[in-house]
Amino acid sequence: MRILTLTMVAVMGLFGSVTAQNTVVDIAVGSKDHSTLVAAVKAADLVGTLQSAGPFTVFAPVNAAFDKLPAGTVSNLLKPENKATLAKVLTYHVVAGNLDAAAVIKAVKDGKGKAVVKTVAGNSLTVTLKDGKVTLTDENGGLATVVAADLKAGNGVIHVIDTVVLPK
Repeated sequence: MRILTLTMVAVMGLFGSVTAQNTVVDIAVGSKDHSTLVAAVKAADLVGTLQSAGPFTVFAPVNAAFDKLPAGTVSNLLKPENKATLAKVLTYHVVAGNLDAAAVIKAVKDGKGKAVVKTVAGNSLTVTLKDGKVTLTDENGGLATVVAADLKAGNGVIHVIDTVVLPK
């Protein structure tokens, strides 16, 4: 979550430059727009994993994305007894490898309009282009749009999204 937060901030020009030595977590921690994501990454004990060598491609939802979830969803997921479910939701936003925007768009074009990527959670996301923007469709038909791309970290790349994607 920290990684996603810092990524959005970097793109929005709210802070200085992000260096490649920062991890995806470091980037998210520095972003006020990703405080919910950061709290969730901590609650799920994923900080160490997301600070490892990777590389990771993280689709980082902004705080407003979490606000779209039904009332009480986030507070319920942050409870210690729901740690495994929270970890599954968060790792559904992570793909192994370093997929920058150019690689994502190439995969969609090579796939004749769509690409299916396997997430670290073991589920799939379908990537398409809609009105020139990269969109993700989760296994439930939910749709998220990439609003900021290619926030580079030392262990991967972050793409900021406007909606939380959910596995089945």
